[in-house]
Order: sequence, then structure tokens, then C-alpha cells
Amino acid sequence: MKLEKLTIYPYKNATFSQKAGEPFVVNINPEKYSHSYSTSYNTDQGFGTAGASPKLEKMAPETVSMELVFDSTGVISGGSSDVSKDIANFKAIAYDFNGDIHSPNYLKLSWGTLIFHCHLTSLEINYTLFKPDGKPLRAKANVSFQGYIDEKLLALKENRQSPDLSHQIVFKAGDTLPNLCFKIYGDANYFKEIAVANNLVHYRDIAPGTKLVFPPIRK
Repeated sequence: MKLEKLTIYPYKNATFSQKAGEPFVVNINPEKYSHSYSTSYNTDQGFGTAGASPKLEKMAPETVSMELVFDSTGVISGGSSDVSKDIANFKAIAYDFNGDIHSPNYLKLSWGTLIFHCHLTSLEINYTLFKPDGKPLRAKANVSFQGYIDEKLLALKENRQSPDLSHQIVFKAGDTLPNLCFKIYGDANYFKEIAVANNLVHYRDIAPGTKLVFPPIRK
């Protein structure tokens, strides 16, 4: 079986369609990596209550962390020929500021089943072995990447039905304005505001096929 090495592809845009140069291929695969997920809930409760029903606040971006080894001692098979040069190449791909996009590159990690679109968020390099002249022979880089999803793709992934967003709904037979308001805002009593927003004279007499706009409403 052919050895597959961790490859980091740089991109200029958030849709990961415009490459920003040649990919960086590690000489030595990491021994392990961690893929972290985090969700935050609001657990505030009123005075005198016995408990609270946690409500979702946000789902934080996923993160991937690992340790990359750069070694030119010859002890490790497949090691680097020049530690300083390889680290410089890695930084140029993942860390350095790209003036064309006014930020570091967008990255895609590819290794086995790991396909991760991200930005580098943390880089710590520890040099552990040197030549007599001080040139490094071995270094370990602790790196963390934060997942990135394009806003349009994120909206499709979430399939957001939020009272903070405008919605356009085609009125169907069997629908009522109060029921639609309850579905979108969680409160059927907003039907009057929606009737006004859509210039409806009789909210009970809406023809099927009518397009209705449900704008954000401050509660």
C-alpha cells in the first residue's frame, strides 16, 4: 500500500477554487491529530426557578490540532533535508500574510479520511537539536487549524429558519397567517404586522399562490 502523506493545499478564496501556490507535503506524517467540536448553551434561569432548559447559543467552528516533526538528522526515515527551509515553506503556505487577499491563505488539509477546510490559528515551533554552528537539525511544530465554511454554504448547511432573517413564503391552501407567523417567529400574534408589511386588507382572505414577505421583527 502506497504511503499517503499529509498535504496542505493553499487557496486564495473562501470557496477553495483558486489555488494560491503549490501544496505543502509533510516529510513525516504526524503520529496523531485531534479533531475537536464545541457547542455552547445558555443556561440562564430566573429567580425562584428549580432549573433551566439550556438553549443553543452557537456551534463553534471545528478545530484540528497536531504536532509536525521536522528532522534532518537522518535518523528518521523520510526526514527533511533542511529543517529551516521546510519550516519556512510551511509558514509561507499556512501562516504568512497573502497581500492579494489581505489575510493568510485558506487551507485544505488532506490525509486519509481527513479533509478539512480551515485557517491556521496557532503555530508554536520548538527547536530541539542543532549542528555545532547552531543550524537546527530537529524541530517540532504544534499547530492548530480552525474550520472554515463559506457563508453561503453555511446558510445551506444550517437551513436557517430564523426570525432574524427575511423570509418569502408562497401561501398555500390550508395555510393561515397566524400559523405561518407561529412557524417563523414562534408567536402567532404577529399576523397584524405581517398583514401591514404585505399590504393585506383582509388577512383571512389570502389567495393560494400569494407571495408573502416575513421580515425580521424585534420582539
